[in-house]
This record gives sequence, C-alpha cells and structure tokens, in this order.
Amino acid sequence: MIYDEPRFLPGGDRFVLVELGNEMSLDLNFVAHGLAHAIAAERVTGVIETAPAYASLLVHYDPGAVTFDRLTETVGALACSLGSSDEMTLESRLFYFPTAYLDPWSAEAVDRYIAEVAEKTRDPELLVESNGLGDVGELVRIHAATEYWVAAIGWWPGVPFMMPLDPRCKLTAPRYNPPRLWTRKGTVGVGGGTTGIYPEDLPGGIQIFGRIPVPIWDRDRRFPIFEDSICLLRPGDRVKFVPCELDEFEAVERMVDEATYPFNVVEYQTFSVPRYRAWLKTIDVEQRF
Repeated sequence: MIYDEPRFLPGGDRFVLVELGNEMSLDLNFVAHGLAHAIAAERVTGVIETAPAYASLLVHYDPGAVTFDRLTETVGALACSLGSSDEMTLESRLFYFPTAYLDPWSAEAVDRYIAEVAEKTRDPELLVESNGLGDVGELVRIHAATEYWVAAIGWWPGVPFMMPLDPRCKLTAPRYNPPRLWTRKGTVGVGGGTTGIYPEDLPGGIQIFGRIPVPIWDRDRRFPIFEDSICLLRPGDRVKFVPCELDEFEAVERMVDEATYPFNVVEYQTFSVPRYRAWLKTIDVEQRF
C-alpha cells in the first residue's frame, strides 16, 4: 500500500529515510521519483542529494544548514502537494544495450558454482521452471520484449534495480543460497522480481542468463557520457536489452576497449505516468507477451 502520509526515520545525523509505502510496485516507485524531483526543483535548504528506492526516498542533508524537524516538515509538505501519481511526468533517458543471451560467461559462472559450492538447477532452466515458460528461447524472448524502469541504484556504484514496464514480461526467481563467488562484469540476471547488471567481476546471487559488453560505470571517465557521474544509469532511466550474436558482442567490446563506442541513448525524453497507465488498460496484463 501507499501511505496517506510519509513516515520519516533518521539515518544518523545526515540522512532521512522517507518511507512512502510497504510494497514493491511501479506506482509506489513513481511517487518516490516524483518526490525526488520536487525536492530538487524547490532547492530545499540543506539537501545535498536524494536516492529513490522502491518504496522510499533517502535524503542526504547538511545538519548545519537545516534541522531534522524542519527538513521533514518541508519534505512532508512537498509529498502532500504532489497529489496522485496519475498526473506525473518524469524525465527519463532510454538506453539500448546489446545483449548476448545464454552466453558462455554466465554458463561458466554457473559451472564454477556447481563444481565448487553446491548443486543447483542451471539458471536459465530454473527461470523457465519458476515462471511456467516453455523453454529458454521463450525466456529470452520475454526478457528482451520490454523496456526496464530503473527504480533505484543499488549496492555497488551504478548497479540498477530494474522493473519491466510491460507486466506481461515480468519474471521472478529465487536468489542463490549460498551466493555465487564469481560473476563476470556485464552479466544480466533476475533476482526476486528485479533485473540487474553486474558492473564488475563480483560475487552475487541473482539467476544469470545474459551479458552486455557496455560499461555501466567508469571511474576513469573515458567516455563523454560519464562526464557528470561515474555511474551510467540514474533512477528514472529506462533500459532496453537488444539480443545480439557473439560476433556483434565482441565488436562492441573492442570499441569499448578502444574508448570509441558510441553509447546508444535517447536523451531529453519524458515518461508520462498517465499515458503509461492508459496503455496498461489496452492490454491483458495476465497474458504472457
């Protein structure tokens, strides 16, 4: 549910957690994004930055410039002034990522886990079973058929937590237990109801079945798109995974290594929540794509 009024929790002396509800849904996340935009537009005194999450918003502030009580009063008033998310229009860039599905690197990570940690159903097959699909081909088709909404940026710099905008493409999966010890940079997978991308070679627990050759963070800012931030994606962006063959993947990878890759992004777009909801009414959300 979405709360009638936000709840405020202190996070030390420099953060406020604004709880907006208790569910994981696009509707609630739109509210978090709308509040973040409102705080930025009003240039609220003392606020350094905000970080939307699925059902909440973290506000980083300067306690020398504003008190906790004053800040929560201001943010609470802004939240009430937002009204319904039915009228929200949010800034949203759209990124296209070439994606090698059922790739050898993900298969290698799963092989290593089975050999070194524990037996398990291989990830693509587990997703097929968990979601009542026919085969791994249907898994790829469904995952690649929608744009993904970047609901939040997560546990490592630039890691997106993404939700499918087309509910007919929703996939869910349990996480590894225990986690994997190694995952290749650029790997794509699903954990819970979230699609994620690994920015580096890291441990992890989501079920993996694809890989992109494009960096999602860049400490050295080798590409112009990283000029303002070392993280490629930001909350409110959208991602479209475009299936590609291994030769195309390797060609893009070479361009990335040479710092000549032109990122495929459509900027200066907006995402209309009312238009999105109007579109949802035209489809059978219970039917698979």
